[in-house]
Order: sequence, then structure tokens, then C-alpha cells
Amino acid sequence: MAFGEKEKIVFLKNMDTQKIIVETKNLTIGYFSKKEKKPICEGIRLHIQQGELIGLIGANGVGKSTLLRTLCKMQPPLEGEIFVDGISLEKYNPKMLSQKISVVLTEKPVSANLTVEELVALGRQPYTNWIGTLLEEDKTKVEQALHATQTVALRNQKTYELSDGQLQSVLIARALAQDTPLILLDEPTTHLDIQNRIRVLMLLKKLVSQEGKTILFSSHEVELALQVCDKIIVLQQKDSFMDTPENLINNGRMNDLFSEEFLRFDTRQKRFLIQM
Repeated sequence: MAFGEKEKIVFLKNMDTQKIIVETKNLTIGYFSKKEKKPICEGIRLHIQQGELIGLIGANGVGKSTLLRTLCKMQPPLEGEIFVDGISLEKYNPKMLSQKISVVLTEKPVSANLTVEELVALGRQPYTNWIGTLLEEDKTKVEQALHATQTVALRNQKTYELSDGQLQSVLIARALAQDTPLILLDEPTTHLDIQNRIRVLMLLKKLVSQEGKTILFSSHEVELALQVCDKIIVLQQKDSFMDTPENLINNGRMNDLFSEEFLRFDTRQKRFLIQM
């Protein structure tokens, strides 16, 4: 059905007032070594809005994983500020933050003997009592997460029995059961074949469109990220930027991603080509 003029105005107004989930101001990320700052990437300015799938790309070593770990308070920023739902990240205690941000890292689960359902249920820890008893609401969230990720049939399998692709879907289910508005994922398609890479990315896109989640994931799959993401963050040491895939391509910014002269981004094919 086509939009009428009234519907168009409402739609555009909603787009303009989209809630900002995460905002950074002059953020510098890196490490402390013997009380000395070791910056990796400087001057990062981000506005991450509700209901977006955002890809984080950049050359190796530029700080993609470091940025994700900084955004969820696993390591401190060197300079600048981070705001989550308009509140400074520094003011969040671990329990409060775990109800705002869930994280899927590249590490394997601590216990491979957990069943899929038990692993997904760990996502409810921010809400359970001190002995971890699941209430009906918790069980419902676990069930919903299993269905949303199409992992219901795996619920009684041990995690060590899963393929890499299955395990990735289960870890996303755990993050979904945590019921946070923002999900951060570090290289969710690593070690997956092309079929499972696409399956995971399509799952993330579905969680944004159907569950209303905001998802930020780092990836080396630049060409796939350009196809599925609403926004792309291009992380560079001194000049990071964020825009829609179309704008990045049309403005020639993809050629700034890598410094090698033998790589060229073809705007028509939307892929990198080797220049012989």
C-alpha cells in the first residue's frame, strides 16, 4: 500500500525522532601500558540509533574489538565520553549495564557441557535472584529467544556437540534472552562458511526488524555488511566516520578503507577488485 501525504509526514517525523541508544564524543580508545596511554584510534564520534543494524569495519589492528569492549565498559576509554540512553557510561554499575547491553564475543562458552537451553538461560542472570532461580518471565524470554533464532530443536544438545554456525546462533539467543535494547557482537561470522555467514547476518537483520533490537557488529565481511546493514562505521586511526552504505559507496569513502594500491572498490559492483 502506498503512503498518503499524512502517513509520509508521520513516517518522516518518526525517523527524525529516532531514539539515540549510544553516543560518543571525542572518544579515544586504546590501552594503558605502565600508566602510559597507548591510543589506537582517536576522535571517534558515533550516534547509534534505535532499531538499526550497524556494521563496524576497518583494517586489522585499527581497534574494532577494542571499541566494542570500550562501549560495554570491559575496558576504559583513554579520552572522551560515552553515553548509553543519555546517561554517562561511568554511572552504570555492572547490573544496570547488563540490562542495557548484551555482548557476544569470539570466545567459546566457559562450560561446553551446558545444554543449549542452559546456555541461553544464562542470559537471564541480570534479572534472577542470588541463586539464579528462573521465574516464569525468565523461562518465557528463554523460549522466545530459542524460537527467534530457530534453535529450539537444539535445546537439549550439549554445546560441544554444535557446529560453529549453530553455536553462533545459540550465543545470539543468549544475548536475546538477556533482553537488552543493544547487542554488540565481535566478528560473529568468523570461522563460518559462506552459507552460515549469510545465515547469521540475516538473523541479525531479522532481530532488528522484528524484535526492535539495535545491533552493532564488527566484521571483515565488508561486502556482505554493505548489503545488509542500515549504517556502517568505518574505523580508522585518525578519521573514523559513520554513514549509510549507499552514501559511503557514492562518496568514494570505501577506497579509504585499505591503503594497498592493488585494491580498488568498484562502486557499480559494490565489491573490492584486485588491480593488476
